[in-house]
Amino acid sequence: MTTWLDILVAELRKFGAEAVGVEVKASAGGLPSSAKESLSAFSNSPGGGTLVLGLDDSPGYRAVGLRDARKLQTDLASMCRSELVPPLRPQIVLGEVDGCAVIAAYVPELPREQKPCYVEKQGMVRGTYIRVADTDRRLTAEEVHQLIAERGQPAFDAEPVVEASLGHLDEVEVAHYVARLRQANPRLWGNEEASVILRMNRVLVRDASGEYRPSLAGLLALGRYPQEFFPQLNVTFVHYPTVTGEATPSGVRFLDNVSINGSIPHMAAEALATIQRNMSRRSLISGEGRRDVWEYPPEALREAIVNSLVHRDLSAGSRGTQVQIEMYPDRLRIHNPGGLFGSVDITRLGEEGRSSARNAVLLRLLEDVTVPGEDRTVCENRGSGIRAMIASLRRAGMGPPRFKDKVTSFEVVMPNHALLDDGTVAWINSLGREGIRDSQFIALALMRRGEVLDNAKYRAATGVTDSRVAYFELQDLVARELVDQTGSRGGARYTLSNFARLAGTSEARRRPRPNRRRQIIEALHLHGTLSKSQIAEVIGASDKATEHWLSRMKKDGEIQASEGKRTSRNTRYSLTDKAMQPELPFSAPDTS
Repeated sequence: MTTWLDILVAELRKFGAEAVGVEVKASAGGLPSSAKESLSAFSNSPGGGTLVLGLDDSPGYRAVGLRDARKLQTDLASMCRSELVPPLRPQIVLGEVDGCAVIAAYVPELPREQKPCYVEKQGMVRGTYIRVADTDRRLTAEEVHQLIAERGQPAFDAEPVVEASLGHLDEVEVAHYVARLRQANPRLWGNEEASVILRMNRVLVRDASGEYRPSLAGLLALGRYPQEFFPQLNVTFVHYPTVTGEATPSGVRFLDNVSINGSIPHMAAEALATIQRNMSRRSLISGEGRRDVWEYPPEALREAIVNSLVHRDLSAGSRGTQVQIEMYPDRLRIHNPGGLFGSVDITRLGEEGRSSARNAVLLRLLEDVTVPGEDRTVCENRGSGIRAMIASLRRAGMGPPRFKDKVTSFEVVMPNHALLDDGTVAWINSLGREGIRDSQFIALALMRRGEVLDNAKYRAATGVTDSRVAYFELQDLVARELVDQTGSRGGARYTLSNFARLAGTSEARRRPRPNRRRQIIEALHLHGTLSKSQIAEVIGASDKATEHWLSRMKKDGEIQASEGKRTSRNTRYSLTDKAMQPELPFSAPDTS
């Protein structure tokens, strides 16, 4: 019987430690002291992670065994309870891999209100870790304080800027803001003085002496030049000539290098204009014919830029870090300080109705502050920005963005390529299109580029919103033998099968895909009646693939269920008269 540990090790060997969130330690001499750091790191990191003892951490992850596995399991549980604050209660299993004892401990991410988890002897400031790639990194003191501050609703954006006054706000922008509020809600604001409106919406707040000052949110939303007080609360843009960011052989380091300042509405507009100035256009072939589009859709860029400015961390320790936009020949990267906040995690980005604001006052203000030169506002605050970004990339024939939540920072990476280019379309056509949905084609194209998908990534890439529909579509691809599945349930991952990978190549012509329909007919012709599992064994296919073909062949009238219910293990199948007709063509692989 395949166990959770077997699945984990199979994924580790196939995808690597970073991809599956695993830390591997040989532990031949007992429980290593560094395990505490990994336990802390996983509990503080998005999605948690798994500590595995008894495997070599070199490629291949060979099982080396444990001297006293039972004692090591007890020591690990004791370490979690007594050497970490707060105590952890991971799921610890003891099993065998390649005949050797191995221990695996799954450490879930702690709820926001319980972070950070730290090594008690090192103290909170020195003993708090997070997971970065496949290593444990100690958080700085400021990062630790950020985690503590985010146990509740951060209020840094509502703090008064004590050196600023009303004169530091843009008079024209303030007038537009007040007029918009009065028009949108005359019952509340129609007869109020502008000063009252600014105070009640926390554009102006009291300082320690009782004087009204612009709040940080008010200055960022409506200020003339917020960088007078916070020089690094701005945007930097760098266009690199190479994919690594290194200089060209001729010594060119940057194609463009810009520092963008002003209020958030102006920075967002200028950042978009700067990116477009550095973009070229490409041709997109669709049902409407060939049309020219930007390398990156402006709507996707706009949403990514605004999100980075509005949801960035505004705590004192992060005010020295800019929002960074980096353009490379193959991708665009937008990075901001501060990871995801609240109930939103990396697997639920873009889900309808799921939104959480780190800077609640700032976001609320920008709902009523317009984009320079336009009638629309900077933010909607409806949790739809990520969905709009993904949808616009999909309409442009591009792959989905990649999101990285690093607890103390967040980044969006947009690959610069057409997802369904001519070569990919030709490859998809070679697979056989009957019954395959457009969303499944997108997933296949992504997997062809090396992407490893799970249910959440599938939904984000394809626009499918229901996890059950996504599961059905992925399982359908597995059944068609176009996709291989590793793991099960919530931990299932999907990659392209060898059949699909070789489709359309000379290798595929030398080793054609098996004609499962013909194999099933021949098996039943030889044996008379067989169950699903017996058919799968005879033709050398998975249960899912066999079930897929049995369903199709029953629908086509080629087989019939001879006894039991269709879903019963005892159901046996036999051929119909139609399947026995000698003129049925079986010369080519059936790709339907």
